[in-house]
Amino acid sequence: MTAATTAHDAAAHAPRVLLDVNGIEVIYNHVILVLKGVSLQVPEGRIVALLGANGAGKTTTLRAISNLLKGERGDVTKGYIQYRDQRIEKLSPAELVKRGVVQVMEGRHCFAHLTIEENLLTGAYTRSMSRAETAAALDRVYQYFPRLKQRRASQAGYTSGGEQQMTAIGRALMANPNMILLDEPSMGLAPQIVEEIFEIVRDLNQRERVSFLLAEQNTNIALRYADYGYILENGRVMMDGEASDLARNEDVKEFYLGISSGERKSFRDHKFYRRRKRWLA
Repeated sequence: MTAATTAHDAAAHAPRVLLDVNGIEVIYNHVILVLKGVSLQVPEGRIVALLGANGAGKTTTLRAISNLLKGERGDVTKGYIQYRDQRIEKLSPAELVKRGVVQVMEGRHCFAHLTIEENLLTGAYTRSMSRAETAAALDRVYQYFPRLKQRRASQAGYTSGGEQQMTAIGRALMANPNMILLDEPSMGLAPQIVEEIFEIVRDLNQRERVSFLLAEQNTNIALRYADYGYILENGRVMMDGEASDLARNEDVKEFYLGISSGERKSFRDHKFYRRRKRWLA
């Protein structure tokens, strides 16, 4: 078997690119440049982690994809975003949800005065379902989140942070998404709850083939559950690779996992630092 045949076979079996973000720049208030040529891809059926410190540009990247920048006076001024090989920059967030892209916002946003189940039902507003279909969709969510079934009649505002995060993810699942953009799922949660949330994410990915792009500061846990990772710093992709490779990378250990024997330096100045950027043609 020739090298060319091997390469062709590998390409043929490679998962389809579901989301392609190419060289995007984002400006807030017409003057503040936040993203500076960010490029990334999410293959179908994979979990991709977007890593970096607070302020690196992770949330802005997710909002650029889901078209939620307008509410904060932000605009994508360069580059393009494709979902299933179609440009999506001009679509409304509601239209994106109908196409299968749903964002779970940072901060466990729930309707505090509604019950858990009422919150979940709001996630199905884009779908025209019969009562039986709605009941089946709820049962599906409760299979992944049995704790929510126990608390289904409780007001969301009086539940724990972990239960609110599960409610937010479950509400996204009610829309029957192909891709979930998950923003800081571990924020403010106890380690045991974080593990439970990520186990559910993996379960959804493996059983339902839901693709995930998750923005996360907790690099350690993100790399344990993701297939691939991108590291952002100051609005740029500084490094990317298979999650297992990044977890073993000495630079990542030093700058993001806190494993260092010497003086802490800037990732930008490290001799092994590599910036990868794809310029628009």
